[in-house]
Amino acid sequence: MNDLSDAELIIRVQKGDSDAYRPLVLRYQNRLHGMVVGMIRNGEDAKDIVQMSFVKAYQNIHTFRVDSAFYTWLYRIAMNQVIDHCRKNKRRRTSSFEEAVAQRDEDGTVAEQHHAESPIRALTRKELHERIYAALDELSEDAREAILLREVEGLSYKEIADRMDIPEGTVMSRLYYARKRLQGILKSGHED
Repeated sequence: MNDLSDAELIIRVQKGDSDAYRPLVLRYQNRLHGMVVGMIRNGEDAKDIVQMSFVKAYQNIHTFRVDSAFYTWLYRIAMNQVIDHCRKNKRRRTSSFEEAVAQRDEDGTVAEQHHAESPIRALTRKELHERIYAALDELSEDAREAILLREVEGLSYKEIADRMDIPEGTVMSRLYYARKRLQGILKSGHED
């Protein structure tokens, strides 16, 4: 079943084959988890949000239009879960860095170069990631989401516009101002 397209799997699920949902989960869980961790910075909460997102998607699979992109739909569900989570927890901030987040390959396995690095290089990278995550926390949720979609997911402006359900011009504007803000935060933090 892993060779089937998203649309083929979804049609099977919509027809009652619940086993066809598992390949969709396996296909997108690491990618979705990376995005959620990037938004909330808590690995355990991110796992819960990703799991709940897949549950909600499954429960509402009958409403999914097969001509749409499944990941975009799933992503919106997850982002709504993130928003709910942030509201419940009043956006509790954390400066801890999860080393594993930045060190995973696309398939979710730990990158080989992670194991071969010197302790000094690893510490330097950890400090840099902490500064970047702290700077990201200073951005609005919308700006942070746009930056993560562009810089982490590598999406085009059009794909970001589709995911965030906003015009492409708004994406460009958010990215421009978010990058300027990040540069300012990182520059001022460096001079301290």
